[in-house]
This record gives sequence, C-alpha cells and structure tokens, in this order.
Amino acid sequence: MKKLLRYLKNYLKETIIGPFFKLLEASFELIIPLVVAQIIDIGIKDGDIGYIATRALIMIGLGLVGLASSLTAQYFAAKAATGFATELRHSLFEHIQTLSFSEIDEIGTARLINRMTSDVNAVQSCVNMVIRLFLRSPFIVFGAMIMAFTIDVKAAMIFVVAIILLSIVVFGVMFITKPLYKKVQSQLDRVLGITRENLTGVRVIRAFNKEEEEISHFKAENEQFTRLQTFVGKISALMNPLTFVIVNSAILVLVWTGAWRVEGGILTQGAVVALVNYMSQILVELIKLADLIINITKAVACGNRIQKVLEVEPSMENGSKECVEEKNTQENAVDFNHVSLTYAGAGAPSLTDIDLHVKTGQTIGIIGGTGSGKTSVVNLIPRFYDATQGNVLVFGKPVKEQDMESLRSQIAIVPQKAVLFAGTIRENMKWGKEDATDEEIMEALTIAQAAEVVQKKEGGLDAFVEQGGKNLSGGQRQRLTIARALVRKPRILILDDS
Repeated sequence: MKKLLRYLKNYLKETIIGPFFKLLEASFELIIPLVVAQIIDIGIKDGDIGYIATRALIMIGLGLVGLASSLTAQYFAAKAATGFATELRHSLFEHIQTLSFSEIDEIGTARLINRMTSDVNAVQSCVNMVIRLFLRSPFIVFGAMIMAFTIDVKAAMIFVVAIILLSIVVFGVMFITKPLYKKVQSQLDRVLGITRENLTGVRVIRAFNKEEEEISHFKAENEQFTRLQTFVGKISALMNPLTFVIVNSAILVLVWTGAWRVEGGILTQGAVVALVNYMSQILVELIKLADLIINITKAVACGNRIQKVLEVEPSMENGSKECVEEKNTQENAVDFNHVSLTYAGAGAPSLTDIDLHVKTGQTIGIIGGTGSGKTSVVNLIPRFYDATQGNVLVFGKPVKEQDMESLRSQIAIVPQKAVLFAGTIRENMKWGKEDATDEEIMEALTIAQAAEVVQKKEGGLDAFVEQGGKNLSGGQRQRLTIARALVRKPRILILDDS
C-alpha cells in the first residue's frame, strides 16, 4: 500500500493545504467551548445582554470561518484523491497492457476488473478521508484534553483515562478486522468471477437448462460473502457503541466531579460546561476516527491487492525496435523450428515439436479437431505466448528479438470469437488501419462479403455497433472482423476458425 503513495507526488500541494485548513477549522472549534464558558460565567451570571450578544457574534464568526476552512479543505482533499485515483488507474491499466496472455490468464479477468474498479475506489475514498480527518481527529482529541488541563487538572485526568480506553477499543477492532477484510475482498472476487462467467455464457446456460444449478452456485458463493461481510461488520459495529459507552460514562464522571468542585468553589459552572463540550467533541471525533480506521483497513487490503498486480513482471521482454523489412518473396514468412508450448500450470504440453515453414505468398490450412492446438500455433506468431522450446521466426528473425509493436503491425488476426467494440462500423474498421479511407474500408468489406450488411444498416459506415456487437448476428460480426483484418493489408493474415 505504501508504494501506491507515489501517485500522490503530483498533488503534494493539495495534500498539505487540505490538512492545514482542517487543523485551522479544528482550532476554531476548540475555542468555542471557552466562549460558551464566558457567556455562562459572566454574561448570564451578571445578566449582561450586551456581553452575551458580543460573545454570540464571536461564536458565529468562528463558525463561519470554520465552515470556509472546512469547504476549502474538502476541495483540496477531493482534488488530491481524484487525481491520485486517476493516475493509479492509468498506471494499472498501462501495466496490464504489458502483461502477456499467460499472466492475464493466471490473474483472471474478474480480478483485474475488480482491481480497476472497486479496489481503486476504496483507496480513493480512503485518501480523501485521510487528508480530511487523519490529522484533524487526533488534533481535536488531544487538543480538547490539553484545553481541559488548562481549566482543571483533576477533571482533565478523566480525559486521559477515557482516551486510553478509547484507543484500546479503536486499535483493537482495527487489528482484528484487518485480516478479515482481506478474506471479504477475496470472496468478492469469486462472486464477481461467477457473475461475469454467467453473464458471458448465458446462452450456453439456457441451452443446457442449467439455470437452477448456476443460481444455486451463485447463491452459495454470495451467502458465503454475506456471512463474511456480516461477521466483520459485527466486529466493526462494536466500535461505535463501545466508544459511546466510554465517552458517556466519562461525561457522567466529569459532571459528578465538576458538581463537587463547583460546590467547593474550585470550578465555575461555565468551566464544567466547557469540559462537557470538550468531552462531546472527543466523542464526535473518535466516531469519525473509528470510521476512518475501518476505511483505512479496507483500503490497505485493497491497496495491497492492487500492488500485487503492479508487481507482476511481464514474462516477455520486448525485442529490438528495428522492423523487419520485406526482402525477397522466396524468403519464409513464418518458421516453426521444433516448437513446443506448455501453458502455465498445465500438466502436459499443448504443442510438441512443431516444425513448420510458410513461404511468403503461401496459404496454409491447419486442420484438426477441437482442442488439437490450432489456436495455440497461431498465437505464437504474433507472440501472444512464448514457445517453451524451439524458435518461432517471422521473416527470418526470431519473434523474441523483434519489437512487439512492429511485429504485430505486420500481422492481422481474425480470432475464433468475433469481438467488436462499441462505436460506429467505421471506427471498428479503423482498428486495422487508423488512416484508412472509406474506399479502403468498403473494399475490405466487399472481400469479406460484409458490404451488404453495412449497406442495409441505417447510416452505413456510421451505423452504431453496440458493445461486443450485440446488435449484430454471429455471422455479421465474423464478417466485420474479417474485414477489419483485411483493412490493414497485412503481410501475414491469420484466420482462426473464421
């Protein structure tokens, strides 16, 4: 979690100004009980309406200045927290893009989505609250205790005992709940994973009449998540009633002690009211501090999970930036020299001793049953995975020695599952070539037998495609993905089961 704080370096000004104005607000709050004491001991005692009005105006002034300070602090805290989360998300997303398919397969899509959304949100909320309350709440607690000592030492000892007991409760709950929140977040990953799987495969589930089984599976995992969340929530919920009991007991003792000391002429009535106000301030701030600590506990668990993703090192190193120029047409475009591939965690290799040589301009068809490794073979060409044995060469140079961007810019792939993105048909076609003209796009659509599909759509190339191409049939999606690949006019075209 500490390593994530580097994303706050561009917001140092905000992280300093925010707490400063919060401390300014807290200072004004600590003065108010003294003003109330003066109103009681002087204004009310002597019946001086003018004095009461003057002190009331001072209180209003302190309140307005405190409000302005609070709003200023909130602005800078929100700015720092939002900026921190933005930079963290950008960095996390950029890092995920550097990971190979092996690392993404190992971590899991559901977990990565959870890290990018709920985990980052939890850390952002924590940063906001820390900037606003981390210094303010302890400042009020200890400031109120010090102010109590300036009024009466014996009465102030009640504050010392109360603060010690409250610290035991707050930090005890924090110590117990910290590991439990990690379990809660892990279970949330499982629930999100099942949800994503069911939504993605809803057609398969219905085709096999597995709705009831999947509902039962989801219900079991969700109930487990509920039990964990409820258990840790019960422990966290103990904090507020325990702090209320301690603080209210302290107030009772304070009033009882203060009454005897007023009777003895040691304290004034206004001083007792000021002491009670300070104890009430401590109560409010400790409730805020308790909520802050719960949020910090959650955020630390979420931050550690984000950090683990950021610490995953890509298993593939980028090669030379030099692009392989096209030489003669007789040179082999793709060479597999005794290649084997074993996926991470697999018990046996998926490919064994593949020796294949494809010449420039040659068309090769790989035929085999489902699961025979056809996709595994073609995934090695753009280097989605690295061969565990042997070498894969593209235009005479090993793919491991080539720059991934320049390597993949020469290759176009039509994957097994036709994937389109939300946007217009034109925008989807330009994934293959950003500066493609409408003529080039229509040429590719015609070759892919998708021109008729586009012409029948209202708006033509400007027709909107929903996320995943949900407003198109399976065949239409596949034709458009073939056209997208053809727009690039690649040196190597891979059609995976299309």
